[in-house]
Amino acid sequence: MAAEMLMAPGRRVVVAEAMPTPARKFLMAGKSGLNLTRVQPLPEFARVIAGGTGGCLPPDPRGYLWTNAGAFGPEAVMDWAEGLGVTLFTGSTGRVFPVGMKASPLLRAWLARLQGGGVQLRSRWRWVGVEDGFAFATPEGARVVRPRVTVLALGGASWPRLGSDGAWMPVLAGAGVDVAPFRPANMGLRVAWSGPMARMFGAAVKGTAIRAGGQVSRGEWVIGAGGIEGGGIYAVAAAIRDGAVAEVDLAPDLAPGALAARFAQPRGRLSLGNWLRRVIGDPVKVALLLEWGQPLPRDPAGWAARAKALPVRHDGPMGLDRAISSAGGIQAGALTPDLELRAWPGVFAAGEMLDWEAPTGGYLLTTCLATGRRAGQAAALQLA
Repeated sequence: MAAEMLMAPGRRVVVAEAMPTPARKFLMAGKSGLNLTRVQPLPEFARVIAGGTGGCLPPDPRGYLWTNAGAFGPEAVMDWAEGLGVTLFTGSTGRVFPVGMKASPLLRAWLARLQGGGVQLRSRWRWVGVEDGFAFATPEGARVVRPRVTVLALGGASWPRLGSDGAWMPVLAGAGVDVAPFRPANMGLRVAWSGPMARMFGAAVKGTAIRAGGQVSRGEWVIGAGGIEGGGIYAVAAAIRDGAVAEVDLAPDLAPGALAARFAQPRGRLSLGNWLRRVIGDPVKVALLLEWGQPLPRDPAGWAARAKALPVRHDGPMGLDRAISSAGGIQAGALTPDLELRAWPGVFAAGEMLDWEAPTGGYLLTTCLATGRRAGQAAALQLA
């Protein structure tokens, strides 16, 4: 996106790509349909995007999604994608996807636009440091580039095998740029399950509400051998990572009294598991109640209270290698409002390099696109 803002007749723009092919994380996002953005009023959309330690961007009333041409929010993202010839549709939750549910057609069109604008893509060019310019390790050997302006878009530290390994952090820290350590975001939680839970591995948990730190998530999540993952978890993962206690309501659409009435059904000769399945109706929820509900209640009101506020017993967040995104990166005070590094004039930064985070659901991609656009526009102004 920064290159798109910089390309102009007579101007030489180079994208140095560390991997053999570009946009691998973008393509990974496309495996789940490429959720580009979400149809939502811009103020509501922007409020979901949270700054990290000290805030993501410098104090700026224009907000995270501001660019020199105005806000680059959901409507602007949709216009941009459709301008590349990609037909979009909006799902029932407001999430926006390409009709083909793939990232590759959009990426091909985007790369073709950049190539047509004179942008050069150099693959397997890995930035390794500063030696009177930008030093790269390339298939042809060491190279040093001395551009008039530079936009760094090196990613955070999640899914490092796709290229965003955070190796740039010590280079910038050594140049006097304040950075916050990386932490997983939009990640699952590690759980040491008891043996009987193995039969539930791979099962989706539906129709629950997870509460943590004043937030509530009604999304689905999945039980796995290593813990719990999925959109319902990711929505509250940051609060849990930062110490909030999490509880799951197994019957969010039932009042406690109505649920207690169900638990008042006589058990008779039924085993505990069969009786709970009769009461709750979902074997996955029963398994979670038996796993996390110890010591088990003894009366209908107690069962209802436990099912409405079941503690999520976990062993902390999963690591960066499994996280959808990362928190941490370049801190607010190290950046001008135009995303230029205060310690390094002429060098800008964008995307997950900056210390911010947001839940899945279109917020991540939209904000990365907006900050890339913002940095590219500001860099282009310096060339004017």
